[in-house]
Amino acid sequence: MSDTEQLGLSFSAPPRKVYPVSELVAAARTQVERAFADVYVEGEISNCRPAESGHLYFTLKDSSAQLRVVMWRTQARLLRFRPGNGLQVIARGRVTIYDERGDLQFQAEHLEPKGAGALQIAFEQLKAKLATEGLFDPGRKKPIPALPARIGIVTSPRGAAIQDILNILRRRHESVNVLIYPAQVQGDAAAAEVTAGVRYFNRQRQVDVIVIARGGGSFEDLFAFNDESLARVIAASVLPVISAVGHETDFTICDFVADLRAPTPSAAAELVIHSKQDLAEKLSSLRKRMGQAITYKLLRSNNALSQLAQHAVFARMRDSIARRQQRVDDLSFRLAQVQSGLLRAWSRRLEGHEQQLRQRDPRMRLGAMRRQLDLRTAELNAAVGSMLLRRTTAVEQLTAALARASETALLRRRSRWERLDSSLHALSPKAILARGYALVFDSEGQLVKDGKQLKKGVRVRTQLARGEFTSEVKRVKEDGEVDSG
Repeated sequence: MSDTEQLGLSFSAPPRKVYPVSELVAAARTQVERAFADVYVEGEISNCRPAESGHLYFTLKDSSAQLRVVMWRTQARLLRFRPGNGLQVIARGRVTIYDERGDLQFQAEHLEPKGAGALQIAFEQLKAKLATEGLFDPGRKKPIPALPARIGIVTSPRGAAIQDILNILRRRHESVNVLIYPAQVQGDAAAAEVTAGVRYFNRQRQVDVIVIARGGGSFEDLFAFNDESLARVIAASVLPVISAVGHETDFTICDFVADLRAPTPSAAAELVIHSKQDLAEKLSSLRKRMGQAITYKLLRSNNALSQLAQHAVFARMRDSIARRQQRVDDLSFRLAQVQSGLLRAWSRRLEGHEQQLRQRDPRMRLGAMRRQLDLRTAELNAAVGSMLLRRTTAVEQLTAALARASETALLRRRSRWERLDSSLHALSPKAILARGYALVFDSEGQLVKDGKQLKKGVRVRTQLARGEFTSEVKRVKEDGEVDSG
């Protein structure tokens, strides 16, 4: 049991109101519409999108905020000017909430221009400046190659524009190579990166044409392509440049200065290279036309030749040529007969020389000399064998005599060694010790030869024939001294 129940007290929780999302948004819309039923708002138009239904959608913004605006068809068709991006306007209407997205939006009932925005003014000023310098002149624009082997594209690798371009290029001509220079296409760094891409392709010279691509967007999103430095780099490009920025209704400085403007990135892919099928059809058509032209020309030439061949001059020329041909044939027959006679005479002479050569053939003399050489070689081998046999016998006798002399010398050396070993063994101190003698060494290891070297209490070491022992001197006896004990 809880503490409150033990005390006899009870509290009930206040009831809570749970709103469905649609109900809460509707309630908020009602409050907003009541508070801002008729207001004026000033700002710059951006992202202006006229719809097919006739409604007009755009955004009003200033330096720190933006507001979605919708103008219905009935009010939009009463406007005396066409709203566009960059225009500074004053809008009258009411604030509401769009239920589907929960967005705050302004329903404009009337618009009046207040002058172009800062971005639009900058665009117009730069456009006029570059046009005066001649950067837009058609005479300075370079032609686009019909069949570029490599295409350089400056764009964002993550954008939809590059996918559209690659899909169309793959469908139109799958063998074309594409190099992509990744660059931002929106923001403060976009203009510098696109400029770097154009310079890179001009420096490397690995492509035949450059495409600058970006999908659609607001005037502010595309403003990076209104950069003066980018425009001058495109104008100075050695390679032809195609500008494919935004949609068909979007225009940038990049479009004016480029060698070719494509309405969209997809259109740029179709403009930069002809379809493989179109090329095949064009080649087939050209081949057919060329065949027809050649056939027609051959037919006319054949007719002209037939007419000339029927002329009397050609008949006389043919007769003259035939007579000369007959003369040539006659001379050819005579030449063949002469050649045949000469060949037979040379053949008989060659047979006589061959007969003489066979009689003096050096191979017969060489055979006789080879047989004589074989006989002498056999005699020499027999003599060498006999001599080797005699020398072998002599060597064997000398070897046996050397072995007997060595054995005799070894026996004499062994007998002498045994005598010396016996003498050495007899003179060895150990042999003397074996007869019962011993060697005594003092504490310093010196051999004791005189009793005067020892003193009472000194320890001495005695060496026997087998083993040794250590003892202590109790008494030292001089020579001639009588033992009293």
